[in-house]
Amino acid sequence: MHNHTQRHHWLLIALGLMLALLAWSGVQPYDRATWWMEIAPILIAVPVMLLSYRRFPLSSLLYVLIFWHAVVLMVGGAYSYARVPLGFEIAQLLGLHRNPYDKIGHFFQGLVPALVAREILLRGGFVQGRKMVVFLAICVVMAISATYELIEWGAALAMGQGADEFLGTQGDPWDTQSDMFFALLGSVAALLTLTRLQDRQIAAMGGKTPPPKQRDA
Repeated sequence: MHNHTQRHHWLLIALGLMLALLAWSGVQPYDRATWWMEIAPILIAVPVMLLSYRRFPLSSLLYVLIFWHAVVLMVGGAYSYARVPLGFEIAQLLGLHRNPYDKIGHFFQGLVPALVAREILLRGGFVQGRKMVVFLAICVVMAISATYELIEWGAALAMGQGADEFLGTQGDPWDTQSDMFFALLGSVAALLTLTRLQDRQIAAMGGKTPPPKQRDA
């Protein structure tokens, strides 16, 4: 009971901080239309999590990762991805010819949804077996990534040159493919490094985890 109350307390602090950062990012964004499109996932995810919290609270791991994913989106929306200062520093450090901050966003676009999908599949008892859970989690990530790229395509058709800030291709003809590749990398990284921690947290919440005989050595 004490741990539950403490977690609830920290989640409220995280929500307040997220809302403060959201307000900061929207004060004077580089491009208002781009800001709205970039922070749209936050405006969808936060109400869904609030409404489902009593019935289906997520693991602490997911709340932490969702918070940082939101930070990435808000910073990208405030500056536009091609102009984020951190991206220029990374480009200079690695000798890149473009600002890579959008790739960080797409990496998170794979990392977080993969673990969200995995947790829902396991706790809902929809899938039995670790390999099928991994396969379906990656499929969900790639479906989300493909849908996002279709939205970008639609924005480009509807807005013309006005969509350049949202697309953030920076002249890269393979931007769509590399975006999806980074989402794939994010999902694989999450499933290779964080599943045991997630399993422990799911078990502590009374949920289902893959059978022990199918766990990694």
